[in-house]
Amino acid sequence: MPLYDCMLLLKPHVTKERLMDLVARVGKHVYRRNGVITNMKSFGVVQLGYGIKKLDGRHYKGQLMQMSMMVTPNFNKELHYLNKEDRLLRWLLVKQRNTKYGMEFLDEDDAKSEMNQLRRKPPNYGEDDEDEDEDDDDDDYDEEYEVNQDEDDKVEK
Repeated sequence: MPLYDCMLLLKPHVTKERLMDLVARVGKHVYRRNGVITNMKSFGVVQLGYGIKKLDGRHYKGQLMQMSMMVTPNFNKELHYLNKEDRLLRWLLVKQRNTKYGMEFLDEDDAKSEMNQLRRKPPNYGEDDEDEDEDDDDDDYDEEYEVNQDEDDKVEK
């Protein structure tokens, strides 16, 4: 199944509950067609380059949302119900070209080594590594940012 990005531009006054309701509706439609949502991003309220005219007025801002999904190629024809959605200003479905995913992402040698590592390594659930808790970050760079008081006093006089 190819990878698609669905860009949703909603009216700026739409609440989060109604936004999530629309996203859940699209997500359920994807799952009913044996697809998978791989990523979701919200870009918040964005300023538009021009006003989009709808029945309730002209909108110069909108909430931008991106959903990445793996679905069948005929899925774009099934999204016609979004045209009647009053919360949306615009929507767009874009196919990602030359994107490798799954086992195509790895060449044969890498794929074999990755699969062998997955078989050998038990999952590390709930165990914390001691190395992550240590704080040894910026002590070496403190000298770089020290301010020489004598030079500051000379500049002021």
